[in-house]
Amino acid sequence: MTLDDPVREAFAAGGVLSRAAEHFRPRTGQTRMALAVARTIANGGSLVVEAGTGVGKTFSYLVPALLSGERVLLSTATKTLQDQLHGRDLPRLVEALGLPVRMALLKGRASYLCIHRMELARRDAGSVDRAALRSLAKIEEWAQVTRTGDLAELPGLDERSPLIPLVTSTRENCLGAQCPKFRQCHVNQARKEALAADVVVINHHLFFADLAVRESGMAELLPTVRVAIFDEAHQLNETGVQFLGAQLTTGQLLDLARDTLAAGLQFARGLVDWSRAASNLERAARDLRLAVGRTVQGARLRWVDEAPEGLDAESWRGALAQLRDTLAETYDAVNSVSEIAPDFSRLIERAHELGRRVDLFMAPADADSVRWVDAGTQLRLVESPLDIAQAVREKLLREGEADASTRAWVFTSATLGDDDRLSWFTEPCGLAESEVLRVESPFDYAAQAAVYVPRDLPRPNDPGHSGAVAKLAAQGALALGGRTMVLTTTLRALRAIGEELQSRFSGTGELEVLVQGQWPKRRLIERFREGDAMGRPGCVLVASASFWEGVDVPGEALQLVVIDKLPFPPPGDPLVEARSQRLQSQGRNPFNDYFVPEAAVALKQGAGRLIRRESDQGVLVVGDTRLATMGYGKRLMAALPPMRVLGSKEEWLAALDALTRTSTTGDPDPSNPW
Repeated sequence: MTLDDPVREAFAAGGVLSRAAEHFRPRTGQTRMALAVARTIANGGSLVVEAGTGVGKTFSYLVPALLSGERVLLSTATKTLQDQLHGRDLPRLVEALGLPVRMALLKGRASYLCIHRMELARRDAGSVDRAALRSLAKIEEWAQVTRTGDLAELPGLDERSPLIPLVTSTRENCLGAQCPKFRQCHVNQARKEALAADVVVINHHLFFADLAVRESGMAELLPTVRVAIFDEAHQLNETGVQFLGAQLTTGQLLDLARDTLAAGLQFARGLVDWSRAASNLERAARDLRLAVGRTVQGARLRWVDEAPEGLDAESWRGALAQLRDTLAETYDAVNSVSEIAPDFSRLIERAHELGRRVDLFMAPADADSVRWVDAGTQLRLVESPLDIAQAVREKLLREGEADASTRAWVFTSATLGDDDRLSWFTEPCGLAESEVLRVESPFDYAAQAAVYVPRDLPRPNDPGHSGAVAKLAAQGALALGGRTMVLTTTLRALRAIGEELQSRFSGTGELEVLVQGQWPKRRLIERFREGDAMGRPGCVLVASASFWEGVDVPGEALQLVVIDKLPFPPPGDPLVEARSQRLQSQGRNPFNDYFVPEAAVALKQGAGRLIRRESDQGVLVVGDTRLATMGYGKRLMAALPPMRVLGSKEEWLAALDALTRTSTTGDPDPSNPW
């Protein structure tokens, strides 16, 4: 019997899934995807699947993977999705299928408590404030009972807490086998469990970090796995380029200075002037930052010559040379006491590695890469490949190797492109020769949703545009009693629209305006989902980049999504510019072949927040007249789900009224356009 047969039976009416999941019902698209995954597992090769919202892609890849009996690696985009797969979806399926499957969850170091560094943080408690001390006490109490050491299990710990870097390790500061707490190490325990498991759940960041440095334990794990599945695969390219290049940050330098001072004073006090060594390194890092001068927060500076654009080349290279010399002095100081404690061995390695990176950035950039400087809270020097195509072909698919064709690779997401070959995804990911499957969403978008492009808004770059979008969002939110999400393409628009709406509704009690950055993301989403429950005002959520995808608010809590502008890549971004220049050198049109597909995918992701279930109803508003007036607007419109198009302000108001009546009564009105 082939793998197709048990997979088909599992998804059939009356099959295992219908008995295991209360709301399961057979879907043609879900079964079609599952059978394609089964064939790929059986025959080897690579499969790329775009599965629209509602297809049920998670079960489509999990069922054939589990039934195959193969060792499986599952990678997804975020730690939250990892926890969902490992804690909910996999156990439910394993029980339903009655399979003896061992599962393991593997995250990066920053997710696990480091007992050694927690003890160091307690000894150095004078350097943290009272609130951090209370959090440290909670962590110490939890450390006595946790089995996994996964900080996600610790309730009430803010993911933005400054304490987290003090109680977790990095590749740079981990002491490895020399650590006094090595036997109790949660990271090592997680790796051991992963090596012994049948199904291992990781995330893309961990996967590419290992491809780059072979440090996370994946180097031992991956060769033993025949089936690898990447969910939320649309993030693979951008995640990969972060790790496959090189980075040097002032944060890394300041961390080294702090750790050198702490270890020196604890283990070798009086043998070296540790305060001077640390302050010299801090000064060199600060001088490098000062060489950039004042720039817009978050600006990316092109770096095609000796120095980033706008900087004095002599001052820049002088600051780099001074940093290199200071790192050499730090290396010598620590090396002089290296036999005293294992902490010094790691500090030596860190100083050497950072010195090597300074040398790299003082030399010309590689021909197939792009270099820039991020001028944010800390300075970040980056050299990155333009895409991950070569790495995928050589390190994953291992083209040309004898056993390459026996391994199965599955890549899936709800949004992977706007053409039949899904070129937006397959080209930069080195998967142009893969089998491609597109499975449409089962939702009836024409009946459930509508899209409105107001023709009277200012042009996207006009100063009054954000204010007009805020006014439109306020109108819709008032009609619906909240239930509105505004997605912005820039942080400037986020601030402008957020401030405008908060000013409009502050103190009125009509609506509560939530703005990204003012609360942790998890808390914002929880409050938004609550809506007007318990007599509280309804909500408007204004958010940017990280809310365009991965945010699931089904039901009436979200019925209006407003997107301020078409999400084209910023043309002045060095990476975007380099990719455009490469296409131009190939005789291709960067706008048609890069900018429009990027905007299409991002627009589709943002619109995907609106309809999450078969019973959802709502309106998408795109506050950019170019969608209706420019030639490329037709292509972008075609990338959206097939919603009804509202052609006038009157139709927009009527749609809001219909949603209000449906939400209030819970019973469709015969005149309701839905």
